[in-house]
Amino acid sequence: MKLIVGLGNPGGRYSGTRHNVGFEVVDRLAARHRIDMNAERFHAWFGMGDIGSERAVLMKPTTFMNRSGDAILSAVRFYKLEPGDLLVVADDLALPLGRLRVRARGSAGSHNGLQDVIDRLGSDEWCRLRIGIGSAVGDPAAYVLGRFAPEEMPVIKSALDWAADAVESWMGEGVERAMNRFNTEPPSDD
Repeated sequence: MKLIVGLGNPGGRYSGTRHNVGFEVVDRLAARHRIDMNAERFHAWFGMGDIGSERAVLMKPTTFMNRSGDAILSAVRFYKLEPGDLLVVADDLALPLGRLRVRARGSAGSHNGLQDVIDRLGSDEWCRLRIGIGSAVGDPAAYVLGRFAPEEMPVIKSALDWAADAVESWMGEGVERAMNRFNTEPPSDD
């Protein structure tokens, strides 16, 4: 069993913001694989189903970004998961818009949600998929809580679909193959 967690903030106020790209990737996976995300469990919107030949738990914590680790720790303990069975999907200010970065472990950088997961789990030995939202213009907090500009929308929509592909690759082929395939320039729409 694998646990895929998209980070974001709950509520309509945050829908479509840069900080909620993790939620959007989970929504794409749920739609692709017909996984109902209407249940609430572990302080998260929750769904379970098959992605390829693997059982998957999809989660979107309702604890707000900076306390995402609470929901993740509850699910990891309940399902008795190993670190390699967890993939967290989050936004990244350090990556260019639309660029993906899959990693098997690592620091949180400046991401408070990822830092909370590290703090709660007591380890950084779990997989993460970061989605580039571009560098902050002005106040970083206001930037991540803002929405994408109209000219950014085609790039980010393509990146979110590509990120869902990356999660499927991670599930079916492992983290090394996913890194090799998706830590490159995004495909062009040409």
